[in-house]
Amino acid sequence: MSRALAGLPAVPEAVLEFAAGAPLELAWANEVGGLTYRVDAASGPVFLKWDPAGSIESLAAERERLGWLQGRFPAPRVVGFGGDERGEWLATAALDGLSAVAAPWKAEPETAVRAIASGLRLLHETLDAASCPFTWSVDARVATAAENGRVVPDALREAPPIDRLVVCHGDPCSPNTLIGASGRFAAIVDAGRVGAADRWADLAVASMSLGWNYGDGWEPLFFDTYGVARDEQRIAYYRALWDAT
Repeated sequence: MSRALAGLPAVPEAVLEFAAGAPLELAWANEVGGLTYRVDAASGPVFLKWDPAGSIESLAAERERLGWLQGRFPAPRVVGFGGDERGEWLATAALDGLSAVAAPWKAEPETAVRAIASGLRLLHETLDAASCPFTWSVDARVATAAENGRVVPDALREAPPIDRLVVCHGDPCSPNTLIGASGRFAAIVDAGRVGAADRWADLAVASMSLGWNYGDGWEPLFFDTYGVARDEQRIAYYRALWDAT
């Protein structure tokens, strides 16, 4: 069973059990039924993600990646995980910072875009792709798409030569960067696809996401802040692969 908050989706039973009566606030709802709640637990605020059974996302995969990132790169710390036939849940300790699409940063898009770009550059430069136990390669993405019933066009099965192999975020859209009170990059969230891949797999999507969240015209600042010239071939390819997978 689950209970509905007024005007909001029904709260999954697993979320209610974890909260154990602590105040709940719906922080995010995605297009495929995933929900994220803020739980004001006695030990400190926690963000609790819940994905329904059949979701194409894997909170188990995110738990593994967050465990690997601890001590290596700023990302949430896992404090609980579980699941049953209804879905999975993942609890992480809250971090200082707000999503890059929170109201204060949407009102300061230049600051937000700089933070997103500098955070992505830091991720790509800090972590060693050779030691990363996860992949976000084209072959892996095509295989995952097939498992989820999606057919990737033949034209996308052969990627451009890798420019630079890095540890990619895998879902580098603007909401998944946290920005601190200073306006600087603070951490990444939604790390379920973290893995080794060409840096343009991240750059193409992160830059595309700016238009969805801040309007047109921010891509030049993004690439200037990251420190790379646009690569139109790789941008076009990885944006098409994102749409296809």
